Amino acid sequence: MYTYWTADVQPVQNIVEIQENIMPNIKLMEEALPVAPLKIAALESCRELGQKVNDYIVRFRQQTLRESLDSPLFSSYQLENYLIECKCPRFGTGEAKGIIGESIRGKDLFIMVDVCNYSLTYTVNGHLNHMSPDDHYQDLKRIISAATGKAHRINVIMPFLYESRQHKRTKRESLDCALALEELMEMGVSDIITFDAHDPRVQNAIPLQGFDNFNPPYQFMKALLRAEPDLSVDKEHLMVVSPDEGAMHRAVYFSNVLGVNMGMFYKRRDYSTVVGGKNPIVAHEFLGDDIKGKNVIIVDDMISSGESMLDVAKQLKERGAGRVFVCTTFGLFTEGFDKFDDYYESGYIDRVITTNLTYLPPAAYEKPYFVVADLSKFIALIIDSLNHDITIGSVLNPTDKIHALLERHNAGK
Repeated sequence: MYTYWTADVQPVQNIVEIQENIMPNIKLMEEALPVAPLKIAALESCRELGQKVNDYIVRFRQQTLRESLDSPLFSSYQLENYLIECKCPRFGTGEAKGIIGESIRGKDLFIMVDVCNYSLTYTVNGHLNHMSPDDHYQDLKRIISAATGKAHRINVIMPFLYESRQHKRTKRESLDCALALEELMEMGVSDIITFDAHDPRVQNAIPLQGFDNFNPPYQFMKALLRAEPDLSVDKEHLMVVSPDEGAMHRAVYFSNVLGVNMGMFYKRRDYSTVVGGKNPIVAHEFLGDDIKGKNVIIVDDMISSGESMLDVAKQLKERGAGRVFVCTTFGLFTEGFDKFDDYYESGYIDRVITTNLTYLPPAAYEKPYFVVADLSKFIALIIDSLNHDITIGSVLNPTDKIHALLERHNAGK
């Protein structure tokens, strides 16, 4: 059996805390053999998250009791570290190469990359460049190439799916995300693991290959209830709102599992002009029940500039909403935090909850309204389950975990 640990490496004694983490897969893991020895290649863009994931897997496996651990099949099962050394040094011209520091022959390799980490830089003929999603994607391919086909299996963990916002063609446009998925599969990738894909139907580009899309509603609620312990989760006091029609499926699931009503804003755009690569929004129109006096959760896949989300929050407050909580998987904050600060001080937003799946600048952690939903343990469970080649159905469907969380919250535990 496993003993579970919190982030400060203290054992968790509460059986409820154990059950909410990986109980559904414990028995399956104990009965299954690993596909191959596990190795994790966390690119520099994802180094911090990769270290947290590695630490959880180390703790999981150190506490397992297997009668067959002395078998050669488990010779590499319990290690102090599953991370491998990998890097992509650059020449003076900006060109690069991928280097793996140890043999990965016969290993089950998981490569982690954050294509949105703009904090990393490199020089081109003496000029400083910040790494773009294109640069991170090229580094991912370099590490795959450096493996030279010797790994037993290559899996890519790309929390923010590369070019996922360009997932469909409306005019004479490129289909960047579909091309990237096909390219990775042609390079020998067995499975692509991503989170809250902008449109998961993009997986139709690789219908015979592995594509797993996970969503973090349980982690959102866990973080929100910890930040707002007095929050009442019922139809009389809470409502879920989608900021646009594209996020409807997220809001529908969230509202159903919480047992509350939902509403939706739809955008009226000016299709005669293009600003910043998109048609500007003229106005947000609301569809739904009366929100006066109710707390509201706005749920979406990302905050880019935040303009649309903040406008929705302002309209909700003007319609009489109580507290407004913004839950988004990817906090990109492409135009900084100044407008978020102003809206918080003006009382339009109360909390902004986002995950640590992409790079967050240090300034974000200093904001009084900012809450991080940590997904490192969730990713560790996904990797551990896939390495044992067991079902991840219970991980894909967090409904039972959310219901258990709400029961404890309503009971005051």
